[in-house]
Amino acid sequence: MLIVAAILAIFVYGMIAAMLGTILPELSERFKLTPKQNGSIAFSQAMGLIIASLLVGPLVDNQGKQVGLVLGLALISLALFALPNSKGYTSVALYMLLLGLGGGIIVTGANALVSDISEERRATTLNFLNLFFGLGGLATPFISANLFSRNAVKLCYGTGILSAITLVVHIFAPIPGPTGARGFDLAEASLLLGNPTLYLLSAFLFLYVASEVGVWNWLVRHLIAQGIPESRALNVLSLGFALGLLIGRVAVSPILITVPAAQVTLAAAAFMTVTTYLMLQTKDPKIAWILVFLAGVAMAPVFPTTLAIVGDKFPKMTATAMGIVITFGWIGLAVSSRLIGAVAGTDPKRLKTALLVLPAASVLMVLVNLAF
Repeated sequence: MLIVAAILAIFVYGMIAAMLGTILPELSERFKLTPKQNGSIAFSQAMGLIIASLLVGPLVDNQGKQVGLVLGLALISLALFALPNSKGYTSVALYMLLLGLGGGIIVTGANALVSDISEERRATTLNFLNLFFGLGGLATPFISANLFSRNAVKLCYGTGILSAITLVVHIFAPIPGPTGARGFDLAEASLLLGNPTLYLLSAFLFLYVASEVGVWNWLVRHLIAQGIPESRALNVLSLGFALGLLIGRVAVSPILITVPAAQVTLAAAAFMTVTTYLMLQTKDPKIAWILVFLAGVAMAPVFPTTLAIVGDKFPKMTATAMGIVITFGWIGLAVSSRLIGAVAGTDPKRLKTALLVLPAASVLMVLVNLAF
């Protein structure tokens, strides 16, 4: 029951992670938004993620994971039902901030919950959990393109209903309360914050999330600017990138039983460098699909395996440590979104140049991985 509850939460987060990139073309057309404004909207979601993941760790460690997960799912449900009633740029940014707050809470809560369930095979279990993130990310653009005819209102309401159902599941799920053994201890917090490994892992996730969410938020607009139809571009995101994430996590789970987690993340970062660069160099939708799929496979193990390393290194105050590392990840989203939007300016065709941030971040990931 605990695994099912965590899977539902991560699936919902996968759907909302792909939400902005999926509905951005329609929102841009309806409200005449520029790429720079798109970047500011993505930045507001990132700020919600940052605030939530920074504060939720001590809450989860002291009050229990159920409190955090219920709160996060309630915020997500509220945001999804409010988003279709947006009146313009400001209200879209506000609701995306709310969506980010909910998302940041459930990412930390769900991963901390599963991290405690199977300590012996933490990396394998977390990759299994997060393959449902990939499934959720696949579902959003696929449903939008093939079932809802790219209707943002239907997509938001449909996802909102699923989020509300997941909220009810978490209210009644037998999630254990805090035991005190792993609780937040102010006296020991200085030891946690003084550990250099925490900051290396934080820097690694900063660079990774800058790359992954850069694909979620900007790939569709980039492909459209290259002359690929919107419905085709959405399917490249869902059946290419999201499917690559899903299959990659299935494939890497047994590998992590015998191969050290840090070696897996190093190989993934190197593969990301190549695939994220090449996927920006084509206007052919078939070749784009192949390269985007491979980029998804490359990225697949990074987020959950990094959190597994955090769980191994910090057996006390685990959720707090995860919250700090994840916070730096969301800061990466905020920085990359503003940078990509600023470089692109008002011309969507300049997204190709702006998105070179992704392979650049991947190169830096290799160096940071070697350090830790």
